[in-house]
Amino acid sequence: MPHSIGTPGLYASFTVLVIVLLAVDFFMLKKEGAHTVSTGEAAGWSLVWVTIALSFGALFWWYLDGTIGEDAARARALEYFTGYLIEKSLAVDNVFVWITLFQYFAVPAALQKRVLLYGVLGAILMRAVLIYLGAILLAHFHWILYLFGLLLLATGVKMLLFAGHEPALAKNPVLRWMRGHLRVSEHYHGERFFVVLEGLRHATPLFLVLVLVEVTDLIFAVDSIPAIFAVTGDPFIVFTSNIFAILGLRAMYFLLADMAQRFHLLKYGLAGILIFIGAKMLLLDVYKIPVGVALGVVGLILAVAVAASLLTSKPARRP
Repeated sequence: MPHSIGTPGLYASFTVLVIVLLAVDFFMLKKEGAHTVSTGEAAGWSLVWVTIALSFGALFWWYLDGTIGEDAARARALEYFTGYLIEKSLAVDNVFVWITLFQYFAVPAALQKRVLLYGVLGAILMRAVLIYLGAILLAHFHWILYLFGLLLLATGVKMLLFAGHEPALAKNPVLRWMRGHLRVSEHYHGERFFVVLEGLRHATPLFLVLVLVEVTDLIFAVDSIPAIFAVTGDPFIVFTSNIFAILGLRAMYFLLADMAQRFHLLKYGLAGILIFIGAKMLLLDVYKIPVGVALGVVGLILAVAVAASLLTSKPARRP
């Protein structure tokens, strides 16, 4: 494991904080039951998650300023904020895939948030494992950074070429396997993932959606985690920035669900971010792009993509 500013106490404190935040989210879900999340509610929760993430970054800087010095604290805090912005922006594409999944399976709006809660839980666990493995590999094999760079570059180019294409879910191998090996009920049964019909246990369509959500989380983690390792080699910073971005994914989904078409150019921006980060990794031993510059470039690409999307789209007409 490479040297990290993350002490056992910091890891334990952060883990407790995440558990508390998830417990609050889960409690609110149970308290409200199955209901449709409004855009206003989603916007409010999105603001809460972003505020918590930024506040953690400020406290992180304050803590480091008193332990390792002002310059080092500023550098580490900048790495955290850059990693958070990268993960948050790449998570948008993950959200767009979720929107496609829910539309394809015609998941009632009132049932979506339970699937997303379990999806976020699964994403956190998978990313914790992948970050740990990635840190160990990088500590022993520096050349893996070049593989990460090639992976991000190839993914960015692929996203750029297929930005206007919708995923062919009917041909998805995981979905085809589940439909071929599981008994699946024709209809939804509330928030249940399994139900007994005529004495036989059936998976509900909601379970199929949950599995596909977890699979897409894993696929996107393979892209986003190397992207943050391009900014910092500190596992604690990678972990915290990644997890805070993931915690707000559910709220982001409900915020974007009704206006995804207005951000039709965003995928081009995300592709540009992946290509830039991939190139940064490949040039690591030739020229090390400063973290501040990387943060500015990522922010600029994202801002241009959002602005261009809004300027060239029209709000959907309500019936």
